[in-house]
This record gives sequence, C-alpha cells and structure tokens, in this order.
Amino acid sequence: MKRVVVIGIGIFGFNIVKKLYENGVEVIAIDKDKDVIQDVKDYCTKAILADGLDKTLLDSIGLHEDDVVIISFGEDLAASTLITLHLKQLKIKNIIVKAPNNEHKLVLESVGATEVIIPEKEMANKVAKSLLSPNVLDYIPLTDDYLICEIAPPQFFIGKTIEELHLRSKYNINVIAIRDTLIDKIKVTKANSVIKDSEVLVVIGKSDDIDKIR
Repeated sequence: MKRVVVIGIGIFGFNIVKKLYENGVEVIAIDKDKDVIQDVKDYCTKAILADGLDKTLLDSIGLHEDDVVIISFGEDLAASTLITLHLKQLKIKNIIVKAPNNEHKLVLESVGATEVIIPEKEMANKVAKSLLSPNVLDYIPLTDDYLICEIAPPQFFIGKTIEELHLRSKYNINVIAIRDTLIDKIKVTKANSVIKDSEVLVVIGKSDDIDKIR
C-alpha cells in the first residue's frame, strides 16, 4: 500500500492510523491538538502538530499523487470540504473523507472526494445484518443489491461438496473461495470441495438470496 496521511485524529482517525501502522503501512498523522499528537505519536510513522486546513502544510509534506489521504473531521463540513479542494489541486487521486450523513456525503463527493465513509450508518447496517442473518460473518457491499460476504455454512452443508449443494441454481449465489478458520488459509473453490465445519464460505450474490441460507 502507498503512504497514508490521516488528517484529524479523533477516535475514528486514531484507530485507522494504529491499525495501518501495525500492519506495516507508512502513516502520517496530522492534528492541531498537542495532546492528541502526543497520544498518537507511538502508533504512526510521523505525527505532525498542525492545522490540516493549512495549505502550505499539505504542500510541505510532499504529497504524491498516489498517496492516500483520509480526512476525519466529523461534522465539520467546511473544514473537510476545504481540505478536499486543496488535495484535488495537488492532484491526489485517493481522498477518503469521513462524514456524518448523506447530505455531507453529496457535498464532499461534488468537490472531489473519491470515497465518503459514514461510520455510524455502516456500523448500524453491519449490526442489523448480523441480527437478520446470523450466519453472515462479514461482508463487503458491491452495489445496493449485491455483496461479497463470508458465511458460516449451515449444518446441512457440512460433509457435502459444492457441486452437491447446487448453490447457484438453488440460491443464485456463487462460492468464490473457502477459508479454513483453524489455519486461517484461503483455498480456491472446486466443484468437489467438501465443506468442513471449520470452514467459512466466501460467496457473492444478492443480499436477499444470501439471507435465505440459514
């Protein structure tokens, strides 16, 4: 992964910085609060005490077009919008912005944000999904209808092959991989792959169809 710059180190920003750094990514954290910078400095490549709205600061960092910049200002739409505009002028290709609602999301996308995240909405959707479909362990939405997700196979799947289950014809879903949770290894799906109780299925399909597998 390219270098990541996180501007605004609240709870959301801090956890992104820490997670990326722990996984070997070069991360720069920027915030104007001295105490925040003190807290984050051991969990990033470089911590900078500065106002993210300062365009000269962004210039001085030496941002590259392929750097990923994450703006995490919560409800401060004006600040997020200005920084996004600055980054677009610097020709940054990947600008990810945290927003509190869809209205802010539309504004940020209109000024050049390549991705806008609404953490509360996404977490609410994830919790609701886990309650409605307990066998869905994790998922990535592709469109409003389609998603890729990991599902715990129902008991009647265990010991059967992918071919025997006829998942495509019965449920309109495709198994694209199988992950063994005991050794945390992914294997490519074959028609004769026998499903074990230690495995989860990585599938792609419509949300409604996946919900039918219980």
